[in-house]
Amino acid sequence: MSVLVGTDTRLVVSGITGREGTFHTLNNRDYGTNVVAGVTPGKGGQDVEGIPVFNTLHESVDKAGANTAMIFVPPRFAADSILEAEDAGIELIIAITEGIPAHEELRLYNHIKSRGTSRLIGPNCPGILSPGKANVGIIPASFFSEGQVGVVSRSGTLTYQIGNELAQKGFGNSSIVGIGGDPVPGSGFIDIIELFEADPQTELIVMSGEIGGDSEEQAAEYIRDHVTKPVVGYIAGFTAPPGKQMGHAGAIVSGSQGTAVAKAEAMEACGIRVGRTPTAVAEIVAEQLGA
Repeated sequence: MSVLVGTDTRLVVSGITGREGTFHTLNNRDYGTNVVAGVTPGKGGQDVEGIPVFNTLHESVDKAGANTAMIFVPPRFAADSILEAEDAGIELIIAITEGIPAHEELRLYNHIKSRGTSRLIGPNCPGILSPGKANVGIIPASFFSEGQVGVVSRSGTLTYQIGNELAQKGFGNSSIVGIGGDPVPGSGFIDIIELFEADPQTELIVMSGEIGGDSEEQAAEYIRDHVTKPVVGYIAGFTAPPGKQMGHAGAIVSGSQGTAVAKAEAMEACGIRVGRTPTAVAEIVAEQLGA
């Protein structure tokens, strides 16, 4: 099995006719993802290499049966596109767009959580890859293979690096989920870890975090109390100076709160082994799985 995306995914891409939207849509289709539609207002009736383009996400559901949306539109339009996807009844919304203001993300989070009909991944995330089944987003899928390790990460680049280190050790992945590093992600570590815990294909979970906020500490407590599968952690930013924002909008340390050391200590106190480098993570995974 896998989590969130797979052989039953029917993908619509909002922003399909833009340069990046077209490029990644076709990459996803070439991987084997079932891309059923695209949406660009005013360009309904056109197509992108055989993929029909509609004016609205509602049409993509009614006419093409879309159940998953990838949001690839500029920041000023992205929040409305996400809300339209939710209103159209699309179950899974994956927002690749970065630069959405934090107050807009908070509005999206509260609206979608209160309605409870859709799941939002992102914004500012690399998407989701279930090797051998579907790729929705910008994750370079070529060096990933199907296997038993589930990965959830705030950082896209570190997702790829850890995945590559695991591949070099001979491990494949059930699914790889990038949740994004913005201050208010639609889904957090706990949401995805809960899915991996219930997924029979996933035997071990890798959680890749970074400085800023307390989502890793919250996830560690959840894992201690609710997760039976082994979890291996990684925190980016051990050398980051206090008060310095590093990369993501949510990656900012305030005093002793949110540092890599504090996060690693909290995770280890809950029984989670933490690798200090991606290579060390892969070595711990190999040890845990008996390779």
